[in-house]
This record gives sequence, C-alpha cells and structure tokens, in this order.
Amino acid sequence: MTGIKLIRFVGLLEGISFLLILFVSMPLKYIADMHEPNQIIGMGHGVLFILYVAIVLYIHFTIKWGYKNSIWAFLASLIPFGTFVADKKIFKEFDK
Repeated sequence: MTGIKLIRFVGLLEGISFLLILFVSMPLKYIADMHEPNQIIGMGHGVLFILYVAIVLYIHFTIKWGYKNSIWAFLASLIPFGTFVADKKIFKEFDK
C-alpha cells in the first residue's frame, strides 16, 4: 500500500473515531455516566491519531509533499470532519 493510499485509509478511520468520540462516547460519558465507551473509543482514536501524524511526516519526507500540504493534513486531523475534507482536497490529488 502506497503512502497516499495508507493516509487515505487511516484518515478515514481516524475521522470516524473522532466523530464517534464527539457524538457517541462523550454524550454517554456526561449524560448517562458511562465511562467505558469513552475509554475504549478514546484509546483507539489516540492510536489512529498518532499513526495518522506519523504517516503525514513519512509522506512529507519521502514524497517531498511540501510544508503547505503537510500542515493542512495535520490541521485536518484536529477538526471534526477535517480528514474527510483533506481526503477530497489533498490526498485524492496525489493518489493517481
């Protein structure tokens, strides 16, 4: 799997896990006092986030992506729905 295909896949998983935290596990934690889903989903999201950032750095240095694309790709992981937008605007352009 190439670096771009990998970041598209991990970005999708990371984006889904981020949305699960925001819209499922956090409401369960604070409304229903259920902490377990937040711990499980949070751990998975943390691992995916670290993997995503590592892949961004890998692509930055191997493909010579440039600072602009790398910074936008990193910022996309911090914003809800950001990795989905990055997939359409940044990653798809390089995955040809």
